[in-house]
Amino acid sequence: MNKLISETSPYLLQHAHNPVNWYPWGDEALERAKQEDKPILVSIGYAACHWCHVMERESFENEATAAIMNDHFINIKIDREERPDLDHIYMDALTAMTGAGGWPLNVFLTPDKKPFYGGTYYPPVKAYNRPSWTDVLLSISDAFQNRREEIESQAENLVSHIHQSSQFGLQAPILNLPVEELFTRQQCDTVAENLLKQADTLWGGFGRAPKFPQTFAISYLLRYHHAWKHPEGLQQALLSLDKMLQGGIYDQLGGGFARYSTDEKWLAPHFEKMLYDNALLVDVLCDAWQLTRAESYATTIRDTLSFIEREMTSPEGGFYAALDADSEGVEGKFYTWSRAEIHHILGEQATPFCEYYGVTEEGNWEHTNILWVQQPLEQFAAERGYDAPVLNAMLKGCREKLMAVRNNRIRPGLDDKIILGWNALMIHSYCKAFLALGDEHYRDVAVAKMEWALKAFAEGEGFKHTWKNGVAKYPAFLDDYAYLIRALIQLQEITGNLDYLYKARKITEFVISQFGDEQQLFFYYTIEGQNDVIVRKKEIYDGAVPSGNAIMIQNLWYLSVVFDQKAWAERSLAVVSAISQTTVRYPTSFGVWAIQLLQFVKGTPELAIVGPQFLERMNEAGNWFIPFRVLVGASKTVTDIPLLNGREYENETLVYLCKDYHCIKPVSYIKEIINLI
Repeated sequence: MNKLISETSPYLLQHAHNPVNWYPWGDEALERAKQEDKPILVSIGYAACHWCHVMERESFENEATAAIMNDHFINIKIDREERPDLDHIYMDALTAMTGAGGWPLNVFLTPDKKPFYGGTYYPPVKAYNRPSWTDVLLSISDAFQNRREEIESQAENLVSHIHQSSQFGLQAPILNLPVEELFTRQQCDTVAENLLKQADTLWGGFGRAPKFPQTFAISYLLRYHHAWKHPEGLQQALLSLDKMLQGGIYDQLGGGFARYSTDEKWLAPHFEKMLYDNALLVDVLCDAWQLTRAESYATTIRDTLSFIEREMTSPEGGFYAALDADSEGVEGKFYTWSRAEIHHILGEQATPFCEYYGVTEEGNWEHTNILWVQQPLEQFAAERGYDAPVLNAMLKGCREKLMAVRNNRIRPGLDDKIILGWNALMIHSYCKAFLALGDEHYRDVAVAKMEWALKAFAEGEGFKHTWKNGVAKYPAFLDDYAYLIRALIQLQEITGNLDYLYKARKITEFVISQFGDEQQLFFYYTIEGQNDVIVRKKEIYDGAVPSGNAIMIQNLWYLSVVFDQKAWAERSLAVVSAISQTTVRYPTSFGVWAIQLLQFVKGTPELAIVGPQFLERMNEAGNWFIPFRVLVGASKTVTDIPLLNGREYENETLVYLCKDYHCIKPVSYIKEIINLI
């Protein structure tokens, strides 16, 4: 009997009517595996996963295939976004076995949850150099019955490997050297060199197709250029953003970014839209806007956040997780166009529109068209004799007409669960958008969403990971807490409300006690006492989202300055020291760590603003790109925050630039000391 019907995950509910006897991960399924001594099949995916849908249609909806699965296995379905801890563990096992990973992730476990075999997508019949799903099932069942000792040995080896993988690239921290010797300009130079070795200098981005946004690498290069004026790094960072903004990975009609591009030119995306990608891209676009004042970045920030509010915001208060790649069973159908359809809608304006957006009669992708821009508007207009402002206005009107038609199409599926960490990423982005663009609406949204999240996800001293229909589920993971603390810190910077900093400090203390490792350096991914995982992992890599460890180290450093917590500062230095060699060598996998290393080399500007107009002065900081800063303010002295203690002068608002609690002579406006920062 299929047990998924009472679940809240859209992905699990998609499988609730399969003839497979699916269970959610939990005691019932795990106990049954032990009692019947059957292998466990764990199938992991997510609602926006195209190949997950394909495998469901081909195999999990097939009665004969389901009968084999039901007879020989205990079958468990997992939404990787609900249980990223389990996904990490079993993806590590798959990567160790095959050298590659992906979703759907199908992994076979012994009755005590230890992996021994796995793969990703399997076709219903042998194809693509892959065995059929039924052949895999029957072979695994036979091996479990007749080669059990071999399977148990393989499982033990894999569990041992997963244990060891958490220690990858770590060395003993060196703390007996001054900070300026521990972290050096040479390390930062090498990070930039290693990033630029992988740069695509024609189409932007890093590495070959498929291409992911790599926002951490772009963020590093922007900061590196800001620190030491490195035009090549700046050029690659901006080229990468510009080509994404012009490409099909960006929704030219509705705003928002797809997860990645399948080609080097950013033309053909994998059409799913994830909340976290859009948050991280807004973050880096705010940086680029502050550095360059290029209007295209401001426009994209506004249009992306409009998309988030229009399509990914729940009436209850949170942000949804994702939009599917498919509609009507076809990938990208919602977003693509035929030339004839565009001509029917736009009439005589269709010709310049199609030229500008690369629309052809035969189609630019799989016999249809993805809208993308191959030339900047000014260059396109000049070459064809158009007046650029007139052309821009015409294209805007055309986009609105096509958008009106698109809104009547059958929409892609919506993954409407709300994830604490991803919401915190988006709240952080709204904060940055307010500072960069000055639109108070963005500040209002950030405040409202944070207040809702703090209540909706709360459980005792801690938080839950997901929320849907009034129910919060699963203990929050390190990422959730790390991103939440960072968003609270950022909220103080745009509101001047010190309560957000005190809340951040309290949650940080909870994380240290519940997630910290035995060496008091790194943090485990799962909370103390969670016992349904075979390994308590430390996630160090920066992947599609930043490492929770990396963000926690940034949080500890910031809060150590605010509250004079020397132990937190020392922990930050020790952890970055322990991972510095690996960071320098592999910066595309350790981009957030590289940014923190760069901060230790350049130093942390501490801006303290005290007086009646403190919030106005704090908000003025958004006029400049000031990475690594600590920014606090209050109307009068605050004794438990050293930077705000003893700084008050009656009827004056003063700006202090400090380092190690030594401040220069105060000024009235940040612009007076911006060169010193």
